[in-house]
Amino acid sequence: MTDLELLRRLDEIRAKGARACLATVVKTAGSTPRDAGAKMVVTVDGDILGTVGGGCGEGRVRSAAMRCMVATEAPELLEVDLTLTKEGDDSDVCGGTMWVLLEPS
Repeated sequence: MTDLELLRRLDEIRAKGARACLATVVKTAGSTPRDAGAKMVVTVDGDILGTVGGGCGEGRVRSAAMRCMVATEAPELLEVDLTLTKEGDDSDVCGGTMWVLLEPS
């Protein structure tokens, strides 16, 4: 899905009066699955359009986007650490970090 298609879908969701959150990778450091500019839309129902990288990192972005829509209703910057976790879970070991801007509406 291109950025243009994704933004059109976001407009359609908003036109129906539904809530959604645009998540955009704004900065990366080290190895990450997507570069700055990657976009994903999360609906209030938890549906995802587009991707910011998949896996547990994307799951954290999805959860934060849903919380942001319901709790704060304000934009926020989320840091997603994609290095080895303290528990030894290596599912997110890309070695880098990405910062994702969450814009709920």
